[in-house]
Amino acid sequence: MNVTEEKLYQKAYLLSLFTIFYNLIEGVVSMLLGYEDETLTLFGFGVDSFIEVMSGIGIAVMIRRIRQNPASPKSEFEIKALKVTGTAFYLLSVGLLAGIIVNLVNQHKPETTFWGIVISLISIAVMIWLMNAKKSTGKKLHSDPIVADANCTKVCVYMSVVLLISSLIYQLTGFAYADAIGAAGLIWFSISEGKEAFEKAKGKSCSCDHCHS
Repeated sequence: MNVTEEKLYQKAYLLSLFTIFYNLIEGVVSMLLGYEDETLTLFGFGVDSFIEVMSGIGIAVMIRRIRQNPASPKSEFEIKALKVTGTAFYLLSVGLLAGIIVNLVNQHKPETTFWGIVISLISIAVMIWLMNAKKSTGKKLHSDPIVADANCTKVCVYMSVVLLISSLIYQLTGFAYADAIGAAGLIWFSISEGKEAFEKAKGKSCSCDHCHS
């Protein structure tokens, strides 16, 4: 491996570590504020961030593996991490659905969705930067797994947009069902990410747009 490739793999690894720590902070802040403001979408977004931490650890291990041997198969740890991540996404979907039902039955409304707007705007900016940085590094290394990880970051952008739209609608109009609709949007993406994780664990190559053997 030449010096340029070594530096690029180092950059890819550092980006994966940044993803882990950013999602850890985002998860804590989102869950605390979501709980305090009684906002289901923001709280669910925070839980998703913690699941992304688990996924990010698997990605960091993957980068270290392909750095040593690009043609090597997934390690047992990576496969287990993918299965745990997939299960967590499905459990999040069930939890959000239960939250939606309870809130609708009780006609519950959030105290405010201001922090949902702030956090989603920060998240969109950070995730777009991360996506482009990962994709650029992956292409320079001719590494399909790193490029695929970059493509998966798009889902984080989409979830941030769902949080932003639902938070804005409620904050500006007070529309009672905005939070429930936002949570439903997170469910859709969580199910899709859960399925993606299990497809990868089965040994299929996924780009978050499609999977093939």
